[in-house]
Amino acid sequence: MDLSTTYLGLSLPHPLMPGASPLVDDLDMVKRLEDAGAAAIVMHSLFEEQIIGERAQTLGHIEAHTDSFAEAPSYFPDRSEVSVGPEFYLEQIRRIKAAVHVPVIGSLNGTTATGWLDYARMIQQAGADALELNVYIVATNLQEDGQAVEQRVLDILRKVKTSVTIPVAVKLSPFFGSFAHFASQLDGLGADGLVLFNRFYQPDIDVETLEVVPRLQLSDSSELLLRLRWLAVLSGHVRASLAVTGGVHTAVDAVKSVMAGAHAVQLVSALLQHGPERLQTIREEMVRWMEEHEYHSLGQMQGSMNLMRCPDPQAFERANYVRVLHSWHGTSER
Repeated sequence: MDLSTTYLGLSLPHPLMPGASPLVDDLDMVKRLEDAGAAAIVMHSLFEEQIIGERAQTLGHIEAHTDSFAEAPSYFPDRSEVSVGPEFYLEQIRRIKAAVHVPVIGSLNGTTATGWLDYARMIQQAGADALELNVYIVATNLQEDGQAVEQRVLDILRKVKTSVTIPVAVKLSPFFGSFAHFASQLDGLGADGLVLFNRFYQPDIDVETLEVVPRLQLSDSSELLLRLRWLAVLSGHVRASLAVTGGVHTAVDAVKSVMAGAHAVQLVSALLQHGPERLQTIREEMVRWMEEHEYHSLGQMQGSMNLMRCPDPQAFERANYVRVLHSWHGTSER
C-alpha cells in the first residue's frame, strides 16, 4: 500500500507524525517515536515569552511587578517550570537531528512581529528541516479589531519568510472572522503549510479559593469535526500543504482527515495516552482499512471528500445544517 505524501515540500512515507508536545524533551522518547514509524518529528514550541525572559537574564525579572497590572506576570511560569530555554531548545534540535533519520520540524509560538523572530533563523541553523509558527493569540483587547489581529499574524509570517529558506507552516486557531479568506492571505504570502487547529486551553475558576486555575484536557475524536470542515473548505483552493492536529485518535480519524484534504496528520493526545507505539497501530489499521475499501494509495484518497467536489458548497453546508437541526427527535412526553 502506498501511503506516501508530500508535506511542506518534504517527501514522507506516510502522513502520521507526532504534533508539538513535551514528548520531544526526552531523546529516548524521540527514538521510540521514530521506531514507531513517525514520518517526521515536530518540536514543541519555543515561546516568545521564554526568549524575552532569556534576554532579560531571567523570567523572574518579570515577577518583580507581579501585582502591578491586571494581566499579572504571575501567570507566567517561574524559571523552574520553563525547563527548555532558547539555547537548550536549539541544542535539542541538534541532538534530535543527530539521533533520527526523519525530518525535524521546529516550532515558534508568539503574538508579535518583534526581535524574537530572529530565532527562526537560529532554528534553521540548528538543523530543522521546516518551521511551524504556532500563532496563539487570544484577542481580549476591546480596542483591537479583527483585521488588526489578522495583520499581526501576516506580519509575523512575512518577517519569518524573509529570514529563513526552510518551509514555514502556520498553526492557526479557527477564531478568525473569515477564516477561508485569511487562510488565502497566508497562502498568498508564501506559507508552505497551514496546520488546523491550535487547541486553546480554557481556564477554570476555583470558587473556594477564588483563583483562576489551568485545565489541561486531552482531546477526543469529537474535536476532529471542526477540523474536517475547514480542511474540506481549503483543500484544492490553497497552494499550501494542509495538516490536521487535534482529535485524531483512530485510523478512521486519520482516513477522514486525508479525505477532507490533509497532507499530514499530527497526533498528540493519542500518543500521550497510549504511548508512541500508537503511531504504528494507526498506520497498520489505515492500511487494512484502505485494502478493505480497495484503495491503492493515499493520493487516491487525499482530498476526495473536499468541498470542491460539491457544485455549491454553501448550499451543501446550509442543507446539512437544516438536516442536523431536524434530526433530533428526543423522547415524547406521555
